[in-house]
Amino acid sequence: MFIKNDRTKENTFNNVRGEFDLYVSSGDKIVTEKEGFFADTIHYTGQKVLMVYLKRSSIYIPEVSVVARRSPEEVLKQRQEDFSKAYKLADPGSIFSVGPTGAGVSIGAIYSMFSREAKNARRLTRIIRQEYEDNVIDSKFTPDLVSNLTGLSGRKLSNFMSNFRPSYYFVTVATPYELSSYIRSKYEIFKLNPNLRFLPTLPDINLEVNN
Repeated sequence: MFIKNDRTKENTFNNVRGEFDLYVSSGDKIVTEKEGFFADTIHYTGQKVLMVYLKRSSIYIPEVSVVARRSPEEVLKQRQEDFSKAYKLADPGSIFSVGPTGAGVSIGAIYSMFSREAKNARRLTRIIRQEYEDNVIDSKFTPDLVSNLTGLSGRKLSNFMSNFRPSYYFVTVATPYELSSYIRSKYEIFKLNPNLRFLPTLPDINLEVNN
């Protein structure tokens, strides 16, 4: 708190116990100020102790850091724009074409279907799709939600979220109540062995064999 003698302009601050030193004479005005409070003035008339009561000028709200994050849909749309060529190659369209002379086979579609470039494009679009599904899960199955429902934090929270990560299908159809019930039920299992770490699911590997 800032304290000032209005006559001499001398000023000081109080310590953690509310004590302060200031030279004053009878009749001086002692001005007290503190951020978030209305200033007050005390008339000194020889008091041995000065009691200061300040009224709040506003309700204190702790500082909150807000980080803007894009939604999974926005990230997917950006990926599709960035890799539009890959999406075109990955989906060549119908292999049959109809022209002035009748129906036929689209050579371009067949090439796009079996070329190495098209295979790489389809692999890339699968990766982007998996990223999207992971982002959807992360947007609903959050550390804050799990911590609020279970009280977990730190390594135990990380273990729980790794071991009991829900599927993409479940989080897209589950209501908030159903997701909360899922977390609570898995927490009962987790409490039996909180240090257990499940082995991660091995990824599917497609081997291309050229004869």
